[in-house]
Amino acid sequence: MTPSPRIRLAVDIGGTFVDAIAYDDATGELRLHKVPTTPREPARGVADAVAGLAERLDGVEAFAHGTTLGLNAILQRRGAKVGIITNDGFRDLLEIARANVPSQHMYDFSYAPPPPLVPRRHRTGVPGRIDAQGEEVEPLDEDAVREAGRLLVEEHGLRSLAICFLHSYANPEHERRAARILRETYPDVSISVSTDITREYREYERTSTATLDAYIRPVLNDYIGTLERRLTGAGLTRPLHIMRSGGGAMTAELARRAPLMTVLSGPAGGVVGASFLARELGRSKLISFDVGGTSVDCCVIEDGSPGEVHEAAIDGFPLLIPIFDIRTVGAGGGSIAWIDEGLLKVGPHSAGAVPGPVAYGAGGTEPTVTDAALVLGYLDPAAFLGGDMSIDADAARAAIEEKLARPLGVDVTTAAESVFRVLLARTVGALREITVERALDPREFSLLAFGGAGPLLGPMLAREMGIAETIVPRVPAAFSAFGMIMSDLEHEFAATVLKPLSDATLAELEPEFADLEAQGAEVLAAQGVKPEDRTLIRRLDIRYRGQEHALGIDLRPGDDAAAILARFHDQHRARYGHAMPDGGQILTLRIRAIGGLAKPGLREVPAAGTGAPPVPVGSRPAFDVATGGTVPFPVYDRAALAPGHRIPGPAIVEEGTSTTVVFGDQAIAVDGHGHLLVTSPAPGTEAAR
Repeated sequence: MTPSPRIRLAVDIGGTFVDAIAYDDATGELRLHKVPTTPREPARGVADAVAGLAERLDGVEAFAHGTTLGLNAILQRRGAKVGIITNDGFRDLLEIARANVPSQHMYDFSYAPPPPLVPRRHRTGVPGRIDAQGEEVEPLDEDAVREAGRLLVEEHGLRSLAICFLHSYANPEHERRAARILRETYPDVSISVSTDITREYREYERTSTATLDAYIRPVLNDYIGTLERRLTGAGLTRPLHIMRSGGGAMTAELARRAPLMTVLSGPAGGVVGASFLARELGRSKLISFDVGGTSVDCCVIEDGSPGEVHEAAIDGFPLLIPIFDIRTVGAGGGSIAWIDEGLLKVGPHSAGAVPGPVAYGAGGTEPTVTDAALVLGYLDPAAFLGGDMSIDADAARAAIEEKLARPLGVDVTTAAESVFRVLLARTVGALREITVERALDPREFSLLAFGGAGPLLGPMLAREMGIAETIVPRVPAAFSAFGMIMSDLEHEFAATVLKPLSDATLAELEPEFADLEAQGAEVLAAQGVKPEDRTLIRRLDIRYRGQEHALGIDLRPGDDAAAILARFHDQHRARYGHAMPDGGQILTLRIRAIGGLAKPGLREVPAAGTGAPPVPVGSRPAFDVATGGTVPFPVYDRAALAPGHRIPGPAIVEEGTSTTVVFGDQAIAVDGHGHLLVTSPAPGTEAAR
């Protein structure tokens, strides 16, 4: 059918499935269509998912999209062949890197850093130098730039180049001139300029950032171009919006120019949606818990705002871009369970969409979390994906028995239960990193469980960590796509300053703030945002002198240095447990440019008509972690549940694309918006034992 003009579409590509969601502004109806990911032709998977919701896109009001294509290109080393042009004598900067060892490899004496993405023969230096104050010490040798381009493009056949010069954060003129020369000489070659991505110091991190951008730029540009042609052919007239890693969205045209900003856009949609629900439901402390086919992504949300960082790493390669502070565990529904020297492990390897879990019958031979869930009775083979996908539960059981139970010397149920225990242990560790290690008590938070496997694992995790409430939103399998619908257009601009925090410095920085604000307004205008819909937020990254990292402090009208420093002390005390009597140092100033987009509100759904309890549609035996045995679980159809309904555990709630499992010491209530609220016993109570 052709959608009405008030339909909003969003599509999220995961490791195993593509989730497409349609939201009707007039009725509040949410519709979901899910298809397997098509790794070799990702745009086809998006088109197939959208086609399940609408034959034509002529009347679609908005279209948002999140993708992990760039991330996968980095992880799988399937990006473009890249050349680097830097200062003469600094071609080995990328290989020298930093001397620090990642914390997870601290005691691994065999640890070796990943080899650089760019081999030495594809890195070259040119004369020219800017100092740390932004003054030119040596003019840029433009002939050397042309020769570097000839060497990399004509001799080595490279089609993507990264430019990063020392101290260009203070003065980007040399980088801009080099880029202009290369673009004029080689118009078909992709050029990534470090200061177009970030104006922050740290040469190695900035070089790595520019290199990663150049590495995925041709891949993303080809994909976005192919996708736009498919969507335009289906009648889409509205701009395609691509999610940013740090929240918000940008037009496809801007995404082509800044592809690295999309590298973690898939998980970002879920965090945006979780932040929206936290504000709408009045949950001041919320943990988003997104479980897909290949990973678990967690983020802390306080007072409706998710944690943010401006430096991260992908597979050991640092990047300086704003992203949500998400902790990821390489274990999801498709993660492989395996034996390593007598020990059971889960992930990080995944069966993916092809061949998938053993139960899919598509050639998979290694047992996965999904196979273990079938063995324990949590999933109904006849109702998987609403019955649209055939599942072989016997094959799953046989794989668990052969590959896990026999080697471990246990029965098949114990082996399947152990898969979940190992997965939970890894997940608890990731959650503690962003809660307990930051002086936050997870027992004070609500858990928002979404993704295809989130509602299955969420109540189990809540019991493990003493979290009293687990929220399962409507259409949890596509909640990340729902978050994309709730996004505004956003972009961030930054500049390193390294100056003491004082009133005189604030006055001195006013022109730099104004320049960044002008850049922000220009980007929003280019995306069609009207002046009245634009918001510009100023922020300072502040640290004590001698510290390596800083804390971000949003500025308020009328702020002076004393007020800003007081808020920095408070934030430092809350984060690290102490504050110093020293003054502050401004590391970076930032501007967040936001273009407000119309978005739907949270609607209430009709309450249950009578006081009668909901009627289960069936029952099946499943493993109850509360009692440690297999017991009958009543099965409910979520579509039949309404506000006011309450269900004691154990119970299973099915909705085609996701299954919520609650155990004997838990209960479910349905709130006024149709969300499932799973309550768990407080730690130390009789029910928790």
